[in-house]
Amino acid sequence: MAHPSAPVGVGIIGCGNIAAAYLKAVPGFPILDVRAVADIDPSAAQRRSDEFGVAAVPVDALLADPAIEMVVNLTVPQAHVPVGLAALAAGKHVYSEKPLAIGPAEARRLIDAGAATGLRVGCAPDTFLGAGQQTARRAVDSGMIGRPVAGTAYFMNHGHEGWHPNPDFYYRRGGGPMLDMGPYYLTALVNLLGPVARVCGSTRISFADRVIGSEPRRGERIPVEVPTHVSGILDFVDGASVMVATSFDVWRHGHGHLEIYGATGSLTAPDPNRFDGVVRVSDGTGDWQEVPTLHRFGDGNHRSIGAADMARAIRDDRPHRASGALAYHVLEVMTAFERSSESGRFVAIESRCERPAALSADGGEIARV
Repeated sequence: MAHPSAPVGVGIIGCGNIAAAYLKAVPGFPILDVRAVADIDPSAAQRRSDEFGVAAVPVDALLADPAIEMVVNLTVPQAHVPVGLAALAAGKHVYSEKPLAIGPAEARRLIDAGAATGLRVGCAPDTFLGAGQQTARRAVDSGMIGRPVAGTAYFMNHGHEGWHPNPDFYYRRGGGPMLDMGPYYLTALVNLLGPVARVCGSTRISFADRVIGSEPRRGERIPVEVPTHVSGILDFVDGASVMVATSFDVWRHGHGHLEIYGATGSLTAPDPNRFDGVVRVSDGTGDWQEVPTLHRFGDGNHRSIGAADMARAIRDDRPHRASGALAYHVLEVMTAFERSSESGRFVAIESRCERPAALSADGGEIARV
């Protein structure tokens, strides 16, 4: 068994844009020792190798390397489960980018395989471990707004085809605003309020196709296969009811990212796709007051903190926060919006997950050597 202070050997599969964010953040977490990167496109892996000074190897070689204990899976959503299953079969723990899978049935295969092998499954997003969301968590837990009774969560823009060179996957199965951005918002809500009991949803495809506005494919039309406006209500196990909207159909809006309304006051939380941000509370009679930020990890893009927490948890033999159970629950909730819209009924959420443990202000349980 490895010494508790020994770094965990990590291999990254998938060398697209998000891999750069992970590799930039890794030096802040001594528990992570990235040994190699791989991609089905060897040139993509080589670019990351040149940029960050880490070995580029074929995928099979990475999976066969005994020095690699954990695979960080940064492939496209459709590949999350196949790559994750291959990593588990090779004896590696798996930490995946969000979403865990493109549907609960596929995700269940991954969760069950992890349980069968005794290996860990983790999943982004990990932004709920940042200073902004942890400050909101402290405010809720300390009773600043009393018992949470309601809330709102809004992510709305007009899609990615105006700037992204290859936006197709945003509009195919596994994409859409809910599976793309919903994980940040719903994970933040579960962190604040606990698991969801049922969902009422309304979904639609507002535009049959999208026109790419960026080079080199400017003017090309891509078909839309998934709902691009998803809205509804989440009823939480503990009683709160939250209105949610995610959309690629909205040019501009004036809603805040996250608000929680309690029995004695209200709270505004920052963008859950970031690690920083200001939390404000009102005691019910007064104006908004800023809550002091006491937590670490609010000074930049700390993507990989979830993987670091999982690696530290492996060494400490404790639960990790960005867990497969949390990601599975969030995925079931996200896919329930469309099921509810099609049936015209509330959809009961079958899974439950533990509310992730709050992070200490100094983050020492992750950042220590």
